[in-house]
Amino acid sequence: MKIKVGIVEDDRAARENWVKILNAHPKLTCVAACATGKEALKLLPDCRPDVVLMDINLPGMAGIQCTALVKKALPNTLILMVTAFSNNDYIFEALQAGASGYLLKSKSSEEVVHSILDVMEGGAPMTGQIARRVIEVFRKPAPKGLAEAELTARENEILQWVAKGLSNKEIAAKIDTTVYTVRKHVEHIYEKLHVHCRTEAAAKYLGGADKAASR
Repeated sequence: MKIKVGIVEDDRAARENWVKILNAHPKLTCVAACATGKEALKLLPDCRPDVVLMDINLPGMAGIQCTALVKKALPNTLILMVTAFSNNDYIFEALQAGASGYLLKSKSSEEVVHSILDVMEGGAPMTGQIARRVIEVFRKPAPKGLAEAELTARENEILQWVAKGLSNKEIAAKIDTTVYTVRKHVEHIYEKLHVHCRTEAAAKYLGGADKAASR
């Protein structure tokens, strides 16, 4: 039985090329080729792919959000992020959302096909560049506690909204400032807390709040 693969990629030429590559392989078949996250959430539950190749930079719904929703609807489906981005924030948010691997678009088609076969066998494929970034995170010194991070009053306020799951746009509306300003504050929070994504920042905040409540 062939491995059923779904594609979520907004670039039409890239999407059509992937369909040809997958269908030409004797062990793979493309069951859905979606241009947006909204289309993916409509089509994928019916065709139930074994693996989904998910772009991050999608119009409308971001690929990471789509990943979380697809995993909720299809918990057994494996998702490989295929993207041009390699920054830590995207890496860890994608993994937190349920991705099973993270590949750069610079990989050859043969390597991505190999990654699909690998993830079906229980692997967690990542390019060498991504794997090095993950290793660097684990080699860093233990992060500071929330109380030691010396966040400003504004940063503390923004961190509270981050912990509640608000986006930068929603936080900007709450505190009457620009999305750019919120993004810069969030970057400073990451640096001070020694974290790499919103999930880790929220966990640090909630952990610090729990300790304070127990005193």
